[in-house]
Amino acid sequence: MESLSQTEENYLKAIFKISERDGDSVSNNAISMEMQTSAASVTDMIGRLSKKELVNYQKHRGVSLTDEGRQVATHLVRKHRLWEAFLVEKLSFTWDEVHDIAEQLEHIRSRVLVERLDEFLGFPRFDPHGDPIPDADGNFAVRKQVPLSELAVGDEGIVVGVQDHASSFLQYLDRVKLGLGAKVKMLEHFEYDESVKIRQSPDGELVLSKKVSQNLFVQKK
Repeated sequence: MESLSQTEENYLKAIFKISERDGDSVSNNAISMEMQTSAASVTDMIGRLSKKELVNYQKHRGVSLTDEGRQVATHLVRKHRLWEAFLVEKLSFTWDEVHDIAEQLEHIRSRVLVERLDEFLGFPRFDPHGDPIPDADGNFAVRKQVPLSELAVGDEGIVVGVQDHASSFLQYLDRVKLGLGAKVKMLEHFEYDESVKIRQSPDGELVLSKKVSQNLFVQKK
């Protein structure tokens, strides 16, 4: 396959990310929002990627990745998450600092480097945000998890991931000590604003907004 620009790679990864969340068929508008660019720019890029047989586009049905396009996107995700793991585990970055750096490092093309990085880290299955790291064959680890908001009163769980990677959200979680591995128990759901009260061992009770509880993934005990 001919070499791709960083922008083309970023579009493929964006389409992959949206499709994982919303389904295989992705609208131009969703891509425009994800990439923070104009609709005209998206249309132009979809045309380029389609000519390279990396995406399929059908009017009124949206954009989907071809098998080759999915392979490229999955490898980018693999590199990004491995670099995040490296930055946190080996260089002592915090989980809210690594995204932008990994965005730059993911475009390094050496597959040998990526495989040695994976081996050096001990073949991690999840990155510092709890997202699965695809293996060399593009397979993602599967883990049973639910949004914290879906726990019933009395349910207990362990925080295993986040939906929102914004630095402000991750810094908030650090302040309230709700990082990965935190143990929680659902105490109450508030009907008025859909906030929740939890017990966070061993630090006591905490009220979380609907937005926070929906963006935290837990594994039920």
